[in-house]
Amino acid sequence: MDIIPRETSAEANPLCRLTLDELRRRTSMKWRTYPEDVLPLWVAEMDVPLAEPVVRAVTDALARGDTGYPVGTAYAEALAGFAHERWGWDGLAVERTSVVPDVMLGVVEMLKLTTGPGDAVVVNCPVYPPFYQFVGNADRKIVEASLGPGHRIDLAALENAFRSAVAGGRRAAYLLCSPHNPTGTLHTAAELAAVAELAARYGVRVVADEIHAPVVATGAAFVPYLSVPGADGGLSLMSASKGWNLAGLKAALAIAGPAAADDLARLPEEVGHGPSHLGVLAHTAALRDGRGWLDALLAGLDENRRLLADLLAAHLPEVRYTPAEATYLAWLDCRGLGLGDDPAAVFLERGRVALSPGPDFGTGGAGHARLNLATSPEALTEAVRRMAAAVG
Repeated sequence: MDIIPRETSAEANPLCRLTLDELRRRTSMKWRTYPEDVLPLWVAEMDVPLAEPVVRAVTDALARGDTGYPVGTAYAEALAGFAHERWGWDGLAVERTSVVPDVMLGVVEMLKLTTGPGDAVVVNCPVYPPFYQFVGNADRKIVEASLGPGHRIDLAALENAFRSAVAGGRRAAYLLCSPHNPTGTLHTAAELAAVAELAARYGVRVVADEIHAPVVATGAAFVPYLSVPGADGGLSLMSASKGWNLAGLKAALAIAGPAAADDLARLPEEVGHGPSHLGVLAHTAALRDGRGWLDALLAGLDENRRLLADLLAAHLPEVRYTPAEATYLAWLDCRGLGLGDDPAAVFLERGRVALSPGPDFGTGGAGHARLNLATSPEALTEAVRRMAAAVG
């Protein structure tokens, strides 16, 4: 699939527009979990003002008193337009979509459609911690397939996991994280086609969490799972949440491949009552009118990836970090520092900087920490300074 050029944007870098004092007035999880002397670079919230089209959509709705229940297909139509322009993908059929409360609740609903209680769900570890939590709470069991060299999908490990998952004739699903969290790996079309072939061979249903799809580095290309050969029976969850910092405005889309349309048609009607109407309006505006803002953000993230690599090389050379092609997350291999399984705990206690603990991401997470790059260069520089002081 060809890389679609980004729009030319004269917008200022959103990551450089808010001061630390302004950010500390926020009341969300990122800014209220730790004391004020802690620099929070952990949970996936961005230190940015909202894109103006999003602000306008929400404030106009509030002025109208338009705070009822969501309806219609505008969100899906906006995503389809974005997919065409950014990914060269015209296979997102609006009639094969459903609005769901958010990506993870949508994942649970897709797993209910494709598996039963006690069935297995395969994940590539280390992986986003809520995968373990939500799957377990849905009465499914996790089967891990560790990522291979370079944090890429290990097809041999995946096949072994599929074989184990379907043992005894049970149904199974593969919860694919694409782009991958925490490593930022951007799966290629060839890798995804191989996944589809393997899933078809073993009768495993693929559910793809593609929430980070809009957040890719310059020169890289996101490939929707449903766009590759053999993926017709897959299900995907997408959202504007990560690309435009809309986690508090709940809404996501479940998307079915042609062979999974009947599955999505069985989604209980009440699931569509969960999304926020304001969330749907915000996500629609972001996808339709917020592309210039996104381009400015992506350029800022490119700069922050380079800055972090330079800072670590200068001040913490024992930490291994490879700038990722996607997401605004940095997966730091801190084992060379000798800080044990949870280096984030040391950085928090001694350096007063909060990162996400590696062990929370499952097998392969020990000795690692995840850092949120979506902040100002000044905050990133201060974070590394504190981390270096914590081990100095």
